[in-house]
Amino acid sequence: MDPFLVGLVSLIAIVVLIYGGSYVAITLSFVSFIGVYIIKEDFYIAVHLMSLSVTESIKHYDYASIPSFVMMGMIVSKSGFGGDIYQVANQMFRRLRGGLGIATVVANACFAAVTGSSIAAASVFTRVSVPEMIRFNYGKRFAVGVVAGSSVLGMIIPPSVMMIIYAFIAEQSVGEMFLAGVVPGLMLAAAFVVTIMVMTAFFPKFIGQGALVNHFPDDDLMPARELVEKILPILILIVIVLGGIYTGFFTAAEAGAVGALFAYLLSLARGRISWSDFREILIDTGHITANILFLIIAASMYSRMLGIAGLPFALSQWLDHVELGLAAMMTLYVVLMLFLGTIIDTGSIILVCVPLFLHAIESMGLSLVWFGVITVIGAEIGLLTPPFGLSCFVIKSAVNRPDISLNDIFYGAFPFAAVMLLVLIVLIAFPQITLLLL
Repeated sequence: MDPFLVGLVSLIAIVVLIYGGSYVAITLSFVSFIGVYIIKEDFYIAVHLMSLSVTESIKHYDYASIPSFVMMGMIVSKSGFGGDIYQVANQMFRRLRGGLGIATVVANACFAAVTGSSIAAASVFTRVSVPEMIRFNYGKRFAVGVVAGSSVLGMIIPPSVMMIIYAFIAEQSVGEMFLAGVVPGLMLAAAFVVTIMVMTAFFPKFIGQGALVNHFPDDDLMPARELVEKILPILILIVIVLGGIYTGFFTAAEAGAVGALFAYLLSLARGRISWSDFREILIDTGHITANILFLIIAASMYSRMLGIAGLPFALSQWLDHVELGLAAMMTLYVVLMLFLGTIIDTGSIILVCVPLFLHAIESMGLSLVWFGVITVIGAEIGLLTPPFGLSCFVIKSAVNRPDISLNDIFYGAFPFAAVMLLVLIVLIAFPQITLLLL
């Protein structure tokens, strides 16, 4: 059978199987194995492809950054530092209309700088900020929507596990990916804040009457010393991890390990973590890491199969032949990611889409670092869109209120997903924004 036809059929098979409920890593590895077997007509070559993917794809030292950053995020989440950030942000923005929503965005941005996980942020701030907003008469849909929307900052503002995964697939520097994510991440956070202000002014019924008043009398304010004590652990971790990477003092893997160590020591110093908590963190870190690495191995098989089928090269030639410009190609790419966002998680979207378009991006002389940031943001929109919307499912599980349905969460998250898409369009149109710090 023609290799190119096999490649096309394999893509269709992957989408069908995933929609049918098959686990992404199993789907990628199974379809890749069958595809190579059909193309080469040799069972042992297909088996050799599998063995190479297992032994070659994750043996690089930098992959140690995945469990270390996951562990750091788990420790910070478990220790309640997210709640501390939220209290500080609440006091800072108390005089603004919609201040609790703005505080949620700012706290999520700070939390993102030490966790790299949207799911952890969604879980933490659902328990911390949603009850507070509902208590002060904010709209329920807005309360869960602002948590869902701002939680995606965890995958964009460095350190980001998704950027680490992309860096390995595209063979880019993890440090450069982190650096490139700073401006877009802050830009997205600022866009969320502006969105809340606009909704407060023009859509008060949606945001709730509680957003129009100040809930924090001066008599209830925390003293400056207490504010510093609450924010200091996060600031220390940001300086250690990101400062160490950007100054070249640490590699990404070393920075994650040092960050996890300091997060644990700070948690112990505050008396916020026990041995049973740490044991649970180790187990959860192992589960998450194994899941990510299994996906990467499967994606390696998938990339090799596509290479054998010649699909990326053929796609690049086709784009040249039809003279598809950057805008049209990126539109096609973003639409594909949004479509896949309805059925699979962010990491899987990156692993499926990037190998297809990487050769075309390289042939056009575009920055693969810029392309990585575009990919992560585009894939993250899928966390807020039905029917999969992983962040929305996490919030539904954590909020534990019968009067807040999954539909309410998707409805509340929609304005923030739309803002993400607008920011993504701006970043595509002006690549220099992403590359500003490089």
